[in-house]
Amino acid sequence: MSRERWDERYGTEELKWSADPNDFLVEEVDSLAPGRALDIACGQGRNAVWLASKGWRVTGVDFSRVGLAKAQRLAADRGVEVTWVEADAVAWLPPAASFDLVIVMYLHLPAEQRRQVLAHAASALAPAGVLLAVGHDTSNLLEGAGGPQDPAVLYGPEEIAECLPGLEIERAERATRSVVTDTGEATAVDARVRALRPF
Repeated sequence: MSRERWDERYGTEELKWSADPNDFLVEEVDSLAPGRALDIACGQGRNAVWLASKGWRVTGVDFSRVGLAKAQRLAADRGVEVTWVEADAVAWLPPAASFDLVIVMYLHLPAEQRRQVLAHAASALAPAGVLLAVGHDTSNLLEGAGGPQDPAVLYGPEEIAECLPGLEIERAERATRSVVTDTGEATAVDARVRALRPF
């Protein structure tokens, strides 16, 4: 989806989605000591702001100016500081070996662009750094609710893991979660990966 389309989607006064952090992020970060974190395609900033509230020094990157404006307001409301970068996640090159945690949450791109973003994400990890990636699984199209309806931008955990050579894959799984839809509660299927940069 283009920058203009995302600006349009974020163009309401309210947050497009919840201000609460992603459950997978909360589960995985609980055992980590705060350090430097990078949120690629941070959107309205919910995960970046939550990390900052837990003591992380966070950089959030997104190409939507409207989304970043909402992220800045959310950070101000929560009394935390985050470094916001307006940039296209596909083209932007993060500083190498600089982050203890890199997250890529629900970024759905065609395969080649996805590989490029994940390669950049992996290169940004410091030794012993953790990369977390989560998105709507390919099976969600037929078995779950919500998410993109274009199979070309969906993926499974194996496809994420294959894009991370040189990292130790600690977890690559499909997981379900409850979502609220216009017709009531439903189930979504996510692809989740946790990877580690060896020393």
